[in-house]
Amino acid sequence: MSWPQVFEPSEYRRRLARAQALMADHGVAALLLTREPDLRYFTGFLTRFWQSPTRPWFLVVPAQGEPVAVIPSIGAPLMARGWISDIRTWRSPAPQDEGISLLADTLHEIAGKGARIATPMGAETHVRMPLADFHRLERALAAEGSEIVDDFSIMRALRMVKSEAEIAAIRAACAVAGRAFARVPEIARAGVPMERVFRHFQMLCLEEGADWVPYLAGASAPGGYGDVISPATDRPLARGDVLMLDTGLVRAGYFCDFDRNFSVGPVARDVASAHSRLIDAVDAALPLARPGNTAAELFHAMDRVVTGGAGGSDAGRLGHGLGMQLTEWPSLAAHDHTVLQEGMVLTLEPGIEIAPGRMLVHEENIVLRAAGAEFLSPRAPCDMPELEA
Repeated sequence: MSWPQVFEPSEYRRRLARAQALMADHGVAALLLTREPDLRYFTGFLTRFWQSPTRPWFLVVPAQGEPVAVIPSIGAPLMARGWISDIRTWRSPAPQDEGISLLADTLHEIAGKGARIATPMGAETHVRMPLADFHRLERALAAEGSEIVDDFSIMRALRMVKSEAEIAAIRAACAVAGRAFARVPEIARAGVPMERVFRHFQMLCLEEGADWVPYLAGASAPGGYGDVISPATDRPLARGDVLMLDTGLVRAGYFCDFDRNFSVGPVARDVASAHSRLIDAVDAALPLARPGNTAAELFHAMDRVVTGGAGGSDAGRLGHGLGMQLTEWPSLAAHDHTVLQEGMVLTLEPGIEIAPGRMLVHEENIVLRAAGAEFLSPRAPCDMPELEA
């Protein structure tokens, strides 16, 4: 089988079995999935064609039996290279009926009359089709006594806990980023514009094995930086700057997400102290990063180190889930009491204020095991690396 994924069909069948067990618990006749990571979770369908908003894509997961893909005909050859055998298509773009009639007929056939058809509706989800089409689908289903309901967090529960195959994919992505970070001294020194550092770092990621680099954030400023989401500018690095690069590169469909800080020239005393406290914050969270504790407990452990327990910063959280998306459920935040489970992949991302308008952020990627946390990202050194000034 010529298939561009790293997973065997048995991986997707295990996911399907878990999903159908949860569906039975909630009386769900079918899951309707419209987002790229949800479709890929069951099919392995990996393509960058999702960047185009023109066409919707649908997957129907029945209470029994195998999933049915309802997709534009342009995607049929790739879908057929995987394990999904029931692939129903329409010729798209077709603004007058963008697959809705075909989808409604499929749901009637699979779910029957008077059925509960579930789709994710909670936080961090969306329905990827025009709103008018969604209402049209609701009306078509209602005519048969069926309704679309929330999925009872079924997809969240499934995707939060990673299989060993998924963990291996994330570990491989982290290794690629680790090799790229180790080469930052090749591309960054005093006098090099930040925009060139960004461009060349993405090149390093690709050279080291990334499939693509959809996310790169960073900053550089004297003695710390003011934010961590701004695009790069043409300002050259200067002696005394702290350079931070934060990458979410993709390998085999899975993200890593961690950052590294560098000093241009010798590390200032207050910067070194702040960096050391960030390492301490990660270390404080590690003993609690085990099944049975909560996301909030990890937040508080790190927050006590970086703010003295003041409740965090405007970032709102100190880490999150990681997988097929750069950020996933849960959030390491005071309000998130999600119970941690073995197999969850998380980022630990404490930040600290050095002075008004100056901060440092540090991030690592871990997986939760029964005996505790295991690092997936190569751990940052305790001492901040120095770049040529």
